[in-house]
Amino acid sequence: MKFWISKIAIAIALAITLPVLANAETWQIDPMHTNVEFTVRHMMISNVKGQFQKTAGTITVNDNNPASAKVEATIDASSIDTRVERRDADLKSPNFLDVAKYPTITFKSTKVEAAGPNKWKVTGDLTLHGVTKPVVLEVEQSGPPIHDPMGNTRAGASATTKIKRSEFGLTYNKVLESGGVMVGDEVAISIDLEAIKK
Repeated sequence: MKFWISKIAIAIALAITLPVLANAETWQIDPMHTNVEFTVRHMMISNVKGQFQKTAGTITVNDNNPASAKVEATIDASSIDTRVERRDADLKSPNFLDVAKYPTITFKSTKVEAAGPNKWKVTGDLTLHGVTKPVVLEVEQSGPPIHDPMGNTRAGASATTKIKRSEFGLTYNKVLESGGVMVGDEVAISIDLEAIKK
């Protein structure tokens, strides 16, 4: 009797699970058409912008439940580029990112919530400089998926968030003679993402 109950239980579990797996879609982040940019205050009077040149990751989503989407992304910390070689070297050093010790920056989503037409709040764990903290990305889909000339299905989105670098152990700074500090604590992050359906 227990044997047959077990078989029935397994059959029910498969009946529930298989349709979900069948509808699951995986999208690969296209590094050539994805940009991760940051903005930080410089000397209290202007903003400096930079970007990371190498980003990879996947987005897995169930068609029947967009809120089930899972996002995982990895950024090569050494690919930082602010258009000034000396500044980039400083940002890669132990003063800031310490890329020799912490070569990657990662993001893993934990929750996706609808925030309006084609808009989402994506909560996840950001690991930067060896410290993991929750962040919320404000995401907007860039229109419906399209087919490119090579037959691939592509989709795009933009996302923004703000973090405090001090919360990730990035506390290095210099005090200015006129008051204030050399580098601001708040960092604004802007992402333009393009992904290809696998």
